[in-house]
Amino acid sequence: MEVLRPQLIKIGGRIYRKNPIQEQTYQHEEDDEDFYQGFMECAEEPCDAYEVVQTQQGFRCTVKAPSLLYKHIVGKRGDTRKKLEVETKTSISIPKPGQEGEIVITGQHRSGVISARTRIDVLLLTFRRKQPFTHFLAFFLNEVEVQERFLKFQEEVLEKCSMDHGVDGTIFQNPKKLHLTIGMLVLLSEQEIQQTCEMLQQCKEEFIELQELVDRVLERFQASGLIVKEWNSVKLHATVMNTLFRKDPNAI
Repeated sequence: MEVLRPQLIKIGGRIYRKNPIQEQTYQHEEDDEDFYQGFMECAEEPCDAYEVVQTQQGFRCTVKAPSLLYKHIVGKRGDTRKKLEVETKTSISIPKPGQEGEIVITGQHRSGVISARTRIDVLLLTFRRKQPFTHFLAFFLNEVEVQERFLKFQEEVLEKCSMDHGVDGTIFQNPKKLHLTIGMLVLLSEQEIQQTCEMLQQCKEEFIELQELVDRVLERFQASGLIVKEWNSVKLHATVMNTLFRKDPNAI
């Protein structure tokens, strides 16, 4: 990563840079304490777009997050949460491991609560990006005509290229699984899966034309944080051949 072109993270309408030192410092999942040190160096002005409620004791803000990410806010031996609380003068309540709920931030000063929320959001987004993809958005091409044309394509390829090294019937997609890919997802809880289903239903009701549909579906999921923004428009594609489909582990 170039120093003059750091990775940017967009949260709540504000843009934060990802410290280049961060990747060098963070070696293992257990090293949250070291990661926190590097991460705090790039935390800038706190975002004021969060919903903060004033209470009799001060101010309160909540953060929804899957339980799989709680440990990154707690940190090794609870050090990350302690540092967050000390530096922002807040109290941070996190549900027990395995229990879904909300992270609750309370404090005497609104600015401190907002600062803690901003830092937690950056931590959550960073560690979410480290998770492997769990789902993907796609349109299935399960029309009979499409499948028949695909099988014809497969037949022609094998007829002309069967003597070529590595080209055989095992690398072709299953006709019943043909699909147009929109984007990859990291869904870490049943709530996020339900949220995805609801968003897809909304997209179905609001969008019509195919390219507009996939572009706006991607845009909506990027805004929700469930898909990392890597491009502004979807290049629709359907995988018809892939060597990963090959069953023979010794084949090249």
